[in-house]
Amino acid sequence: MSNVSYKDAGVDIDAGNAFVEAIKPAVKSTFNKSVIGGIGSFAGAYAMPQGYKEPVLLAATDGVGTKLKLAIESGKLETVGIDLVAMCVNDLICNFGTPLFFLDYYATGKLDVKDAKSVVEGIAEGCRESECALIGGETAEMPGMYSEKDFDLAGFSVGIAEREEMNRLDHVKDGDILVALPSSGIHSNGYSLVRKLLFKKLGMKFDDSFNGKPLIDTLLTPTRIYVKTFKRLKEKINALAHITGGGIVENLPRVLPSNMHAYIDTSKIKSLPIFDLIGEYVEKEEMFRTFNMGVGMVLVVSEENLAKVLEESDGYEIGEIKLGEKGVTLF
Repeated sequence: MSNVSYKDAGVDIDAGNAFVEAIKPAVKSTFNKSVIGGIGSFAGAYAMPQGYKEPVLLAATDGVGTKLKLAIESGKLETVGIDLVAMCVNDLICNFGTPLFFLDYYATGKLDVKDAKSVVEGIAEGCRESECALIGGETAEMPGMYSEKDFDLAGFSVGIAEREEMNRLDHVKDGDILVALPSSGIHSNGYSLVRKLLFKKLGMKFDDSFNGKPLIDTLLTPTRIYVKTFKRLKEKINALAHITGGGIVENLPRVLPSNMHAYIDTSKIKSLPIFDLIGEYVEKEEMFRTFNMGVGMVLVVSEENLAKVLEESDGYEIGEIKLGEKGVTLF
């Protein structure tokens, strides 16, 4: 019986080494003065920022969901890395955390260096937009666990905040205004419904024309990253909610005290054409519990700060906070 190698079993160590070399420029482009060392050690190292009175580290992790399936099937892998970063860092800022660094996990059946490089370059772009460093990651080649072209992604972000600034519930008051920051599209939630409706029920194709471009380009529009907007507006906002799975009705209550109720005028929401299409076949209540509906982040703003917030962002008013049982009313 002849000998069997790791490569015979489906794991190519040489391809893994080539991948590390291929991504070094993209990874290094995210480094800042706090990054210690380079790529290739057993752990990434990052110096704690100075100037905090009582610093607290925050951590968030997420994936891209079945949006990744569309990226794999269409061969368009350049932007899912941005989605991965966005889903993590957009959560961090809701606790007034400033993203510091990011790590990724890429698991596949057979490592394709070109495809994996495209994904990591997207992750690096997301990190640059978030002003955080990509300091490490893991690539796992697992034949038998995934089919050859399939892969999965997970992201992990760490940020820092002042302890006294983390709890935003005490800052939300009766009469506060709700400001919507527009989403770039569907972002990274609800794609199981999108795929079932558009491709299985309606029989649409990736290259079908939609709103002046191929449908797949609209569906793969990367999740908007709100870190720079948060940094610019931090002193003028009382709280903020990242609108992900569950929509506005599930996510906004996470920043409301027990005696505050949010009222949102849905006629003021600037929806997007893709939601208009999906909404022809899905009930309105289901739409608002599944998708962001064009609102990627909701800011809670005191009336005296409203004008400045609107001036310094692309946000717009959609409702207000009033005394009442914790929850959200859409009207």
